[in-house]
Parts: sequence; C-alpha cells; structure tokens
Amino acid sequence: MLENEKILIAGASSQVGLPVARELAKSNEVHGLGRFGNAAQRERLEAMGVRCIALDLAKDSFDACPDDFDLVLNFAVVKSGDWDYDLAANAEGLGRLMSHCRSARAFLQCSSGAVYAEGARDARVEGSPYGDNHERMLPTYSICKIAAEAMARFGARQWNLPTTIARLSVPYGDNGGWPFYHLLMLQNGVEIPVHPDAPSFYNPIHEDDIIAQLPKLLEVAAVPATVVNWGGSEPVALEDWCAYLGTLTGLTPKFRITSDALRGLALDPTRMHELVGRTRVPWRDGLRRMVESRAPELIAD
Repeated sequence: MLENEKILIAGASSQVGLPVARELAKSNEVHGLGRFGNAAQRERLEAMGVRCIALDLAKDSFDACPDDFDLVLNFAVVKSGDWDYDLAANAEGLGRLMSHCRSARAFLQCSSGAVYAEGARDARVEGSPYGDNHERMLPTYSICKIAAEAMARFGARQWNLPTTIARLSVPYGDNGGWPFYHLLMLQNGVEIPVHPDAPSFYNPIHEDDIIAQLPKLLEVAAVPATVVNWGGSEPVALEDWCAYLGTLTGLTPKFRITSDALRGLALDPTRMHELVGRTRVPWRDGLRRMVESRAPELIAD
C-alpha cells in the first residue's frame, strides 16, 4: 500500500472516497476536499485523521488548499441536475484542481462506465463509443463524466501531469453502494426496476479491491492520460445479485420490467488485468459482508 505520501482526495466523504480516505490516512498525510455541507461528514473524516478542506469545485478559490501533494485522487462528483452547476463542478472544477496540483507525481480521475453508449450487448472496451446511458435516472451524469474525461486528458498534456482515467463500474462494500439500495428495496417490498433487455450485467467491485488497486492505478498514470476500465473481474447480473440478497435475508425480490430502467453495461476488464491485476473479493462474499456490516439484523438464520 501507499505509505508516507501527501495525498489529496477530492470527494473524500463520498461512497467511494470515504473508505479510501480511512485506509490511506493510516500511513499517509491525507487531506480531504469537499463542500462539507453536512458537518457530521467532516467530523467523521477528521476522526480518521483526515485534514479537511471545505471547497466547492464549481466556484471557490483554492487559496486554502496546499499545492504540494504527491498524489491526487478525484472521487468528487456533482449530479444536482443543474447543467451549468454540474458542468462547472465536474469539468471546470477538475481543470482548476489539476492546475492547482500540477506538481503532483500522479493524478487519478475516477470516471464511470456511464460514459459508454448503451445498447450493445458486448462488454465495453476502452475504445467503445461514448453515449448518455444514464439519461433516464441522472440527466447530467454521463455528459459531465465525458466532459471531465476530456478535461483530464487536456490537463495531463497541458501541465505534464501523469494521469489515469479509471472508468468505474458498480462500487459497493461496507459503505454501501447500489446493491445496498436494492437491499433496502427488498426490505420494504419495493419493486426493483430492470430493463427489458435482460440480464443486466455490470462489474460490481468491492471497496477492498478499489483500495488495493489504487497504487497500481497511480503507477500507470501517464501523459497522455492512461484510460482503463475499473470493475470486478467477474461480470454479474443485477437480477442475480438481487436474488442472492434475497437468499441471504429470506426476502423475495420483486422486479418491475421497464424501459425507464438502466440497461446493463458490462465492462471488458482485459486492460485492467494487464495494468493493475484482477480483483480478489468474490461478489457473493462481498455482498454478504455488506449486509453483515450495514444491516446484520436482516441476515436469515
């Protein structure tokens, strides 16, 4: 793991950023950047040893933020639905962050599989077409992630800042994630929307694997930027992980077939395997751990 580094984590209180910050703060000087509108989030990070910097990437000055970081990890994402604000935070803000931290040894931009066009059944490779596959649920999300990738590519070249753009699939773990929302829907008898073009394959990746792969992702940062899919080595259908959650809890998932649901989008992990290796947490083990951590009372006897 990383040790004795000065690290900036943007989006340190996010679902992905929090467990990363907690782990890295054990042996590094970690600074967490975010808006911190929720004081409890800041207090939680500070209790872990993270030095928090309150800053809105869309509009605030970087005067209060140091500029001598060894490594920068950007897990920040804004999806308010306001196009001007979301583009300012996710794309322009990224550019300002890269400019401010241009002396870093490596920069990780956490992108998303949401940048790929929907429709194809084949797993997406890094050269697959872009598209707006999240339009139904989060109207600004895919476009902002695409804009942020363009900014990250520009920033890497403009400031000679070695960069990795990692297109994350479905993160989950003790800190929650999309499968946890499905667990809550099971618990409350709510129908889970699934697309007619089933099964809906994704690459869920446990937070332990996210943390474990960070050193390699930073090691392969380059100019021009390195682009790589980032997800579990084993594709899993949403319908299957919901069924397994049902097995763990004794609850029966109810599905609602609708074209308004996200269509499955599997990532091809070949390049990830070549650059950073395979993931190690089997998805069933990871889901069990998630339930045991967040809702142990739901585990069936």
